[in-house]
Amino acid sequence: MSPPVFVVPRERLRGTGDRVEVDGSEGRHAAVVRRVRAGEHVDLTDGEGLLVRCEVVSAGRGGLVCALGARAYVAQPQPRLVVVQALPKGVRGELAVELMTEVGVDEIVPWQAARCVTQWGGERGARSLHRWRNTAREAGKQSRRAWFCRVSELASTAQVAQRVAGAALPVVLHEAAQAPLAALVPPAAGEVVIVVGPEGGISDEELACFGTAGGAPVRLGATVLRTSTAGTVAAAALLARTPRWS
Repeated sequence: MSPPVFVVPRERLRGTGDRVEVDGSEGRHAAVVRRVRAGEHVDLTDGEGLLVRCEVVSAGRGGLVCALGARAYVAQPQPRLVVVQALPKGVRGELAVELMTEVGVDEIVPWQAARCVTQWGGERGARSLHRWRNTAREAGKQSRRAWFCRVSELASTAQVAQRVAGAALPVVLHEAAQAPLAALVPPAAGEVVIVVGPEGGISDEELACFGTAGGAPVRLGATVLRTSTAGTVAAAALLARTPRWS
């Protein structure tokens, strides 16, 4: 079994010392919840490509002290996979973030689509965004990622259209589309942007907006998936055709 992963600020991992402290909530989680003990091995990361193999020197309720070992810098994977996720209801948003992070999505863009039942505004929106980001962080650790999935700010349809226009491969999932996702060939580099609509579907006006930006609709498969699972399935289908999964 591979060692557990914990997050440490970049400046600590890139320092000149031979030991580093894992403290705060991360350290307490490692020592109290995960029950990591002296002599065990852990991987520490900054979530931005740096991965350090370490041996735990001491462990207490306040956290861990680790002896720094081999350092490795993992290049950012290409192509970069971005999923624009229309806001699902309830905890399904966090489920979607967790699954997409585990499968390898690099960025998730929350989207306030016209037919979203859920509305992010004020303090509620801030809390929801925080939960999505925390979910992505924990899923990144669980899946042993060196580069964590980024959850960006809530986007409008116009902002999503800008991401579609700048993509090397724009993908707009739509159940009525004729072209299959399976026919697409991912690029070797650049951004693949997948747009996932809400349970009520992407509106005609939104489809037209994305079409003008270069995003033609594609069909994921013969069945209709929920918005909380469609992004994960589409991402996996495309990643399987890239060197990232070879």
